[in-house]
Order: sequence, then C-alpha cells, then structure tokens
Amino acid sequence: MNTQNNLLEKYLNQTPLVAILRGITPEEVVSVTSCLIDAGYTIIEVPLNSPQALESIALIADKFGAQALIGAGTVTQVHEVEEVHRAGGRLVFSPNCDTDVIRKTKQLEMVSMPGCCTPSEVFSALNAGADAIKFFPANIVTPDVVKAMAAVLPPCPLLAVGGINNSNMKAYLDAGVTGFGLGTALYKPGKSLADIDSSAKDIIAAFKTASD
Repeated sequence: MNTQNNLLEKYLNQTPLVAILRGITPEEVVSVTSCLIDAGYTIIEVPLNSPQALESIALIADKFGAQALIGAGTVTQVHEVEEVHRAGGRLVFSPNCDTDVIRKTKQLEMVSMPGCCTPSEVFSALNAGADAIKFFPANIVTPDVVKAMAAVLPPCPLLAVGGINNSNMKAYLDAGVTGFGLGTALYKPGKSLADIDSSAKDIIAAFKTASD
C-alpha cells in the first residue's frame, strides 16, 4: 500500500464522509471548514468551479492541513492537478475517469479519487493508480449497480456521490460503499454556520445509524 493509500485510509477511518463545498468563497472557507472539522469531518473538497477555488484551498490547506485531507473537486485537466498541488491540496476529486489526470495526481503524490459509472471506467481508474473510486452521479449508479460492481472489484474504498442524503445511505452501505460525498445536503452558498453545523451533525448521526 502506498503512502497516499495510507493517508486516505487514515481519514476515511475517522469519518468516511467528504464535505463538498461547491460555491464557497475565500471569505467564508476558513470559518466553514473549522465548523465542519469541529463536527467531525476530516476530508474537505473545494470544487474548482467555485469562486477563487485555489485561493480557498490554499487558505484551508495552510490552516487545517494537519487535521484534515484538503483538496479539490471537479478536476478535469492535468494542469489543474498541478495548480491544486501548488496550492497545498492533497486530494484530487474528479467527476470523470481521466487516466492522464489520475497519473499526474499520483506522480505528485496526491490522493486520486476519480468519478466512475461503469466497470470499464472503474478498472481503468484503478489500473492508472486511483486510490479510491467515486460512484458519480449516484442517482444513476444505484445500490443494485454498486453491489454488482463491488462483487468483481479488488478491495478499494468506494464512495457514492450525488443525491446522497440521510434516507439513502443505508442502501448504499449495504451494497458495499465505504462512504459518501455530501454537497448541497451539507453546504450551499448563503447557508449560515449554525445551519451548516446542524446539517453536519445530522448527517454524521444518520451515517452512524445506517452503519449499525
């Protein structure tokens, strides 16, 4: 197991939930990330289509890099991987399976988690060096599909992302996923810190219930 596998495993073992902060700004990213870490989240993703995303990543990587796995989402180009690395990010979360992006991520000793929908994409991603697989969008990669794929995959972390909420976690966990990525159920622009804190705690409680 390589260093990045160990790093990802460390944080997934703490809380296998990725906080996806789409639309967040540098002005609020530190306070929101602090709130989420206090609630128990240890993997934080800032999608690159957020305003000044690299600045936000740099801010929280500098302040929370020892406490959480910080990185970028919606990474679709090799040069973006390099930019995230320069900003201090250690995680590359992609919506698709681009083997060039995966290989550059691993070359820079970062954690690679590409998005996949089919067995062919999953095996291509793993062969390119991906540390984990993101089933995205989970709306179309149903628990039945996950279960069928998990039966033929080598052991690796599997996360479901897209349309995940408190009511459907158990079905995905029973199908074989390791954890989840949470976006609008957790954060959206304009949501107060108090509401973010409440949602964060509710989601963790729902995950623990679904895991039992």
